[in-house]
Amino acid sequence: MDLKTYTFEYQSLGLEVSTIEKFMGYDGPAPDPIPAMIEDVLTNVEPYCDIQGGYRIFDAFSRDKRQHLVTLDNVTFSVKPIISNLIRKAEKAALFVCTAGEGVGRWSKDLMSEGDLMKGYVVDVVGSEIVEKAMDKIQDILEAEMKKIGMGITDRYSPGYCEWHVSEQQKLFSLFPENYCNIRLSETSLMNPIKSVSGIIGIGEKAEKKGYTCDFCHVKDCIYRKKREQISC
Repeated sequence: MDLKTYTFEYQSLGLEVSTIEKFMGYDGPAPDPIPAMIEDVLTNVEPYCDIQGGYRIFDAFSRDKRQHLVTLDNVTFSVKPIISNLIRKAEKAALFVCTAGEGVGRWSKDLMSEGDLMKGYVVDVVGSEIVEKAMDKIQDILEAEMKKIGMGITDRYSPGYCEWHVSEQQKLFSLFPENYCNIRLSETSLMNPIKSVSGIIGIGEKAEKKGYTCDFCHVKDCIYRKKREQISC
């Protein structure tokens, strides 16, 4: 099992106030007092973090283009047409998981229960950006490793997006050690800690990252649509 696991220090992620403002939907600086609130959260969030993640590479890979199925080690995923098409050049695949840890989500929940809804929301957004930045680093590591053997990678895709049903996280996590990175699934297939991500990355000689083709998808409140908008800013 080609399983690689990484941990990250919060400071290595390089989060900035402007990054969080864009993630919150502001086209430029947010109105006061939001920037100061973001700065306060970024300064104090580190003790709440337990940032870790990793990936497992599967050489046993096949794709049924008619039914939009992907099979890894005899486990078959119904990834739906969008993802099936976007990883069509893959010869193998990596499944990934990553988490910011339980503390960030708990801090956000506690603030909201105390009535500090705005700061709780900022912490929630910062938690989302922490796990995405950490997963960016893991994806960069994977890309560098695959480049050494003459292969490229696709963008990453997660259950719950691009019509890939979130229930398939049960299959995805069955291919990792139990409680990998301290992530657990609920009966409804949601991850705990809540600030966690999982999904698939295609790998192949002709595989490449093309950016998120959001024009194919009608889901507006999507992390990958936001990532594309950040890159285009």
